Amino acid sequence: MQPKPVLAADEIDFVDPLFWVRPAEEREGAFQTLRRDRPVPFMEERQVIPEIPKGPGFYSLTRHADILTASRTPEVFCSGQGTQIPDTPPAFNEFFGSMINMDDPRHGRLRRIVSRGFTKHSLGRLEVDVERRAKAVIDRVIEKGECDFVSDIAAPLPLEIICDLMGIPESQTRFVFDQTNVILGLSDPQYVPPGKSPIAAALESGSALATLMKELAALRRKTPTDDLTSALVNAEVEGDRLEDQDLASFFVLLVVAGNETTRNAISHGMKALCDFPDQRQKWQGDFEGVAPTAIEEVVRWASPVIHFRRTVTRDTELSGQKLAAGSKVVLWYCSGNRDEDVFDEPYRFDVTRNPNEHVGFGGPGPHFCLGANLARREMRVMFREILTRLPDLEITGPPERLLSAFIHGIKRMPCRFTAGGAA
Repeated sequence: MQPKPVLAADEIDFVDPLFWVRPAEEREGAFQTLRRDRPVPFMEERQVIPEIPKGPGFYSLTRHADILTASRTPEVFCSGQGTQIPDTPPAFNEFFGSMINMDDPRHGRLRRIVSRGFTKHSLGRLEVDVERRAKAVIDRVIEKGECDFVSDIAAPLPLEIICDLMGIPESQTRFVFDQTNVILGLSDPQYVPPGKSPIAAALESGSALATLMKELAALRRKTPTDDLTSALVNAEVEGDRLEDQDLASFFVLLVVAGNETTRNAISHGMKALCDFPDQRQKWQGDFEGVAPTAIEEVVRWASPVIHFRRTVTRDTELSGQKLAAGSKVVLWYCSGNRDEDVFDEPYRFDVTRNPNEHVGFGGPGPHFCLGANLARREMRVMFREILTRLPDLEITGPPERLLSAFIHGIKRMPCRFTAGGAA
């Protein structure tokens, strides 16, 4: 794929839903135009959701270097006023964003407590579960010869692992999956129930997930097990403990972010391997040797989270654009991951790309993705299963994309393979 710059800088509007239904080549062309000609453009906001007033507008950061600067200096580019473009109420931000929508010292306090469950050592104990779950995913489809790649292959593993991690009963995994689709699909009519506003739908789904976690937390306080919920409700760091609301918000964040993003990275990665057969052959020929760089390239290529917002705390400047205190800036990770000043041939999928300083897990700094190691582990095991047990899997139709400026999602994507697995 090569970018197709059909829009002039003045015509590019990331708030316009029609921009996000343009072909990928045209969207990439728009970001390329801005990186070159107007790297920090100002854009007007629209009142997309009736309950949320029209905002004052925002600046877009399209260059990799500016995204790094904003990520590394949270004292200048804060998260506590919201990480979505619209100015949603603070209670809404915390309920759905947890640590993502916090600044220090509160952010650091909460992250220190929950990070205990996401070290490489802690996640190493999940290795057997990840292997077992990934094998089961392929077992369920291998005799069919065709399926929907997203719902049947990419989606089950990350969702089931997070539910395992937290101790959610297997009978509740479908319920959790449906609620996360509503929360992250608010701009897509498919996921908002008829007659409901997007905000009401999100609050209802979030409240349902929070109730599930509060009930489990109460049980684990009385009868701890070896799951993460037990560890979190009984953890104490420097005298701090998690309140029920903090735990519920963290769970909503974990199942939404950890499920949707990994699912979409696997889906985009498989599509890329089919579109670039030489890269697929290279990875299949030496899976373990190529896997470390291949996984990073999948994340760069997919850029599952398209953007996050920050708010300027004091007057500053990026790429020649003055930014006044109080201004909103949006970090377009998808654009940073195609920056020609950083990536050689950025529109080529290269499983051996090195170095690969992508921002697919967010930029470096205090808000770098807490679940990055878990996501890498899940992708590595899932692709190993696919490439060894379904080696001739091919995508047989165009992906049906999620209508969203926030999540680079694929809703459905048909695939075909030799039933029983190719020899």
